[in-house]
Amino acid sequence: MLAAEDTEITIGTGKMLALFFGLVAMCAVFFGFGFSLGRSSVKTSVAADSLPLAAATGVRPSAVKSANAPASAASPELTFYKAVEQKDSNAQLATNESTSAASTTDTPKAAPDPAAPPPMNGYYVQVAAVSKQEDAQALVEALRKKQYSAFASTAAGDKLFHVQLGPFADVKEAESVRGKLVSDGYNPILKK
Repeated sequence: MLAAEDTEITIGTGKMLALFFGLVAMCAVFFGFGFSLGRSSVKTSVAADSLPLAAATGVRPSAVKSANAPASAASPELTFYKAVEQKDSNAQLATNESTSAASTTDTPKAAPDPAAPPPMNGYYVQVAAVSKQEDAQALVEALRKKQYSAFASTAAGDKLFHVQLGPFADVKEAESVRGKLVSDGYNPILKK
């Protein structure tokens, strides 16, 4: 019978530290690689978003790309709601140019007065509650471009700006508008 001999591997402190820092360096390299890929994919998605606009308007894609470049270079701090507004304005520009050729007699709808306070009774659909007034205004403008009667409000002692639609007389009407907002990509809630 052969006796099986077990062997024990021991690693000194220096080798253990070298192994640890080697793994940390390898993780840093992969993190940097992923970060650079993520940043470059944002640039390509902006270019890809401009291609449908270029096709709809008949403009060269490089001209659309260069037209979009100064806007992003001028405002390095582009918040989520401003980005949504910018994307909506690009989409609306393409839609307006394609529909303006089809119909030349468009009558604009009268927008509600933004300075008038909304009535306090009824149901409301809240789209967002944000901490910056600029973000709230940008979201209100983006919603109004989509023909929603949006407004921003804040309560005494509340630091948030609530972007809401309404008031609606009954729950069914409010739920209908909430459903339209969900299909537009928002995550609204119903408030009384």
